[in-house]
Amino acid sequence: MLLNLFDLIRKPAVFMMTWLVICSLATHRLQAQHSSQTVKGTVVDKASEKPLAGVSVTVAGMSIGVTTDSTGNYTLPNVPVGRQRISFTSVGYKPVSIPEVLVTIGKQVILDVSLEESIHALNVVTVSAPRARKGMALNEFAGSSARSFSMDEVTRYAGGRNDPARLASNFAGVSSTNDSRNDIVVRGNSPAAVLWRMEGIPIPNPNHFSTLGTTGGPVSALNTNALKNSDFYTGAFPAEYGNASGAVFDLSLRTGNKDKVEKTLQLNAFSGLEAMIEGPLSKKKNGSSFLIGYRYSFAQLAQSVGLQFGTEAVPRYQDLIFHLNFANSKLGKFGIFGMGGTSNIDFIGADLDSTDMFANKDEDTYFKSRIGIVGVKHTIDVGRHSYLRSVLSYSYTSNEGDTYKYYDSLAERQYHAHQETSNTGLRFSTYINSKLSARFTMRGGFLAEQNGLNTFLTTRDGRPDWEVIRDYDGSSWLLQPYVQGKYRFTEKLSLNAGLHGMYYTFNESSAVEPRASLSYALDNTKTLTVSYGLHSQLQPLPVYLYQQQLPNGSFDQTNRDLGFTKAHHYIFGYDWAFAKDWRLKAELYYQDIFDAPVERTASGFSILNSGADYTFPEKAGLVNNGTGFNRGVEMTVEKFFSKGYYLLTTASLFESKYKGSDGIERNSTFNNNNVLNVLAGREWKLGNSGRNVFTVDLKMAYSGGRYYTPIDLAASARAGTEKLDETRYNTEQFDDYFRLDTRFGFRLNSGKRRLSQTFYLDLQNVTNRDNVFIRRYNPVQKQVGTVNQIGFFPDIMYKIQW
Repeated sequence: MLLNLFDLIRKPAVFMMTWLVICSLATHRLQAQHSSQTVKGTVVDKASEKPLAGVSVTVAGMSIGVTTDSTGNYTLPNVPVGRQRISFTSVGYKPVSIPEVLVTIGKQVILDVSLEESIHALNVVTVSAPRARKGMALNEFAGSSARSFSMDEVTRYAGGRNDPARLASNFAGVSSTNDSRNDIVVRGNSPAAVLWRMEGIPIPNPNHFSTLGTTGGPVSALNTNALKNSDFYTGAFPAEYGNASGAVFDLSLRTGNKDKVEKTLQLNAFSGLEAMIEGPLSKKKNGSSFLIGYRYSFAQLAQSVGLQFGTEAVPRYQDLIFHLNFANSKLGKFGIFGMGGTSNIDFIGADLDSTDMFANKDEDTYFKSRIGIVGVKHTIDVGRHSYLRSVLSYSYTSNEGDTYKYYDSLAERQYHAHQETSNTGLRFSTYINSKLSARFTMRGGFLAEQNGLNTFLTTRDGRPDWEVIRDYDGSSWLLQPYVQGKYRFTEKLSLNAGLHGMYYTFNESSAVEPRASLSYALDNTKTLTVSYGLHSQLQPLPVYLYQQQLPNGSFDQTNRDLGFTKAHHYIFGYDWAFAKDWRLKAELYYQDIFDAPVERTASGFSILNSGADYTFPEKAGLVNNGTGFNRGVEMTVEKFFSKGYYLLTTASLFESKYKGSDGIERNSTFNNNNVLNVLAGREWKLGNSGRNVFTVDLKMAYSGGRYYTPIDLAASARAGTEKLDETRYNTEQFDDYFRLDTRFGFRLNSGKRRLSQTFYLDLQNVTNRDNVFIRRYNPVQKQVGTVNQIGFFPDIMYKIQW
């Protein structure tokens, strides 16, 4: 699928880049009339989210500063373009410094900040130096294994493809060794163990070409230009997060500019051609705003203008995102958000290359998918120190696929498989947050999810009769109450603790999960954390609903009785800001996994090895008797952007093992053993004004190879389709994965108009290394062959804002 997209990109890339550079330079003005921009936002108390007045806001190294008004708002005019450090200080609150704030001519910067109250509030100005807060989780109740990320990081790092999931693969403990999909492996867990949330509520898989039960895909449907700083968790999550045992993406949408209309146009090889507009909803400028963005596939666009690139399997996709925010009133503050997308592709066997990653030459496959999400968010104050927040959302996803196989000759084909699925989700989340004192904050609420599913899958696999693999039309509820609190014993010592509950009406499964995290600051630069959490997760829906036809004509549907997969998370962490703009973070972890689905009869199968593909294993009669563990150590050394460069190095050493029903301990599919990422970047200011910048970014990714189960060649030849040697589960390992990406770009700020432009050429896998994608059986040649991942290819992006 993406291989065909890369074919489309390679040939026009140099032409497109040259054309964009010429257009950019043609519209650029050298006059130095504009060299600054406005930075504005709101400052609130971190625990109560009440606005803070009188906060001093300054730009490092400059005599630019203001204080927040009675509503917590501030406006910093005339901030020079470039990357700035902005500090926030207030009486009785811990000061905060935000590094790497990117200021451009074309768009105002909206920077919202929360400050933590000191326990012993003094009626004097705080004199301690503001501490850089890059990467610190936004959630008040976050403990270990949590960090925030900005959209600037998503678009800055080489090889990122404007995809938040691929950004996360740069963090410690995370690996993504699949160039064609954005599934992420966190500490050896399956990608299916990841939870996606948006605006405080779970959402379906936010990727184009997604399938039931998966969490990744080849192309992200998330528009990064609409996102703001968000949190990512890799273990021992706070009590408000449930139905996840591996990782949590907690995404937030940014609000549109409430004072002026701003526009963005962007062209990217992966996300496509994009148009976005934002601004105030009312001429009265009462604080209401809108944001809406639409994207259209680059590959589809190229095809529509007559460009031919030797392939008919063109991925076609488009998506829309919006966020409306209304001014605060006596009824509280309302917001409406949503996103939607469509995608489809046709693989015609006769037109495919034999090394295509997603299809075979003896098949014709037609696939399409849809996703839609809409939600209403409401926040209202309850007293002076509490607020009630509720979110109601509805989602719809669907996918449909048909496969035709050529069995005896390429002149005749047989209808092989048909599947269609529609999934609806009605979700309601509400919680009350109370800051009882400077020491103690509590939050309690619940999440109710109704999951409606209509799914049908049938295949005949060369047989004259069809076999129904999945046939279900019904709905179920997942209920999740929780309570959590944070108590600060001293300025150095704090405790986060809570309980999370789960009840699944589909089969009446239930769980109660304790969570706790203890943090101790040795001094202003060093912090120790110890965290524990019990985490439960539903099985992927295809696993629950798989049914096997028995000789008497009935079906084995016992998978519907499966309970949750569960895991104990234990984490010890150390965070040290050992020098100005430098940070070292290390974590030691152990995850004890139990109640994983395995077969009743003795075998090496476990559901823990699935989730990194479009389908799940077709196994009936599973039981919750499997176990496993993930353990390891990970380290991050990061230099925040200063003096024109940045550096991020993450390293992980880990072990991921499991036991099937035969009791034998094996390597899990995701036991890469070691992962190393090095990211670095340099910026050079151009011209006397220094408004324009030339950038170079580099990423090096290395990982141990994945374990896999070899193919039984003789059995595959007899069956005419791939059969694994299930006596040798995960006994083979791919070669190590290595990829080097470099990116060259320009950031241009017009001197005459409020207009900025950004463009880059991202050269991915510049060494053209042959990393293994998969070993699979070729039914035409009746051999087992190796399919490699994507070789060298260029990615382009051009963005203009005004």
